[in-house]
Amino acid sequence: MILLIKSFITGLIAGLFFALLKLPIPAPTAFAGIIGIVGIYVGYIIIKIIIK
Repeated sequence: MILLIKSFITGLIAGLFFALLKLPIPAPTAFAGIIGIVGIYVGYIIIKIIIK
């Protein structure tokens, strides 16, 4: 849980930094892109389980 909080805070700070510098964020801006990232992670986990 602490890792999730640290990750969120780091992402929040990065988002603020990019917004202040008026740069595009280095992350998908559409919900479909976010779901794609989740899919990549789930696929990775599935393969790790199968290969073990």
